[in-house]
Amino acid sequence: MPETRATLRYLRTSPPKVREVLRLIVGRDVDEAREILRFCERGPADPVMKLLDSAIANAEHNDHVPEDELYVARAYADQGPTLKRWRPRARGRGTRIRKRTCHVTVIVARFEEEELERRRRRDAAAGAPARVSRRRRVAASRRRAQAEAHDHEHEFPTTEEEEIAAQDEFEAELDEGLGPDAADAALAEGEGEAVALAEGEGEPDETEDASDDVSTDVADEAEGGDAAPGGEESSK
Repeated sequence: MPETRATLRYLRTSPPKVREVLRLIVGRDVDEAREILRFCERGPADPVMKLLDSAIANAEHNDHVPEDELYVARAYADQGPTLKRWRPRARGRGTRIRKRTCHVTVIVARFEEEELERRRRRDAAAGAPARVSRRRRVAASRRRAQAEAHDHEHEFPTTEEEEIAAQDEFEAELDEGLGPDAADAALAEGEGEAVALAEGEGEPDETEDASDDVSTDVADEAEGGDAAPGGEESSK
């Protein structure tokens, strides 16, 4: 099967440290390799992750192989040039410091047809959705965001003619009494009626009429009672 590679040269890390990380992803599909490197606590995991993304991009752009059909075929780290430094020690001596570098290579390849068919049957039996590469998911989300932004722009007037038409419609509503001035006038009228009722200018309540009637009846009874005894005394 065709293979695609990506190389990182002069990485300022010793080869044994990088090889410990590379052993974790060899033979894995690219999605699983990404997850392993994402949660790996080793220092070389970050540059190896970037190198893996570069190899996948090369396979998609140059060989036209989709990401969901790739796996890490091989990965190795070769010895690079060593930088010599000196550190002062006791009694005027000096100790050599070796700063090692390495060249890292990651090779990805496409699964064989039998393996791809087996993975498709396994996903179909498990009811899992078809695997879609991360690059395709990102492109689809960007297209949806652009479509939503385009729809949002057309919700409001964007041209000068549309703005003028909206202003004319608003002024027409004001002339018909449907604008905020009409609402303010109605509110002021309602407040005036409330003030008039509070000052007694309005119609009296039913409770006041009933109290007046009761007071009148009581006064009539009192006058009638005083007249009867007076009349008897006068007759006597």
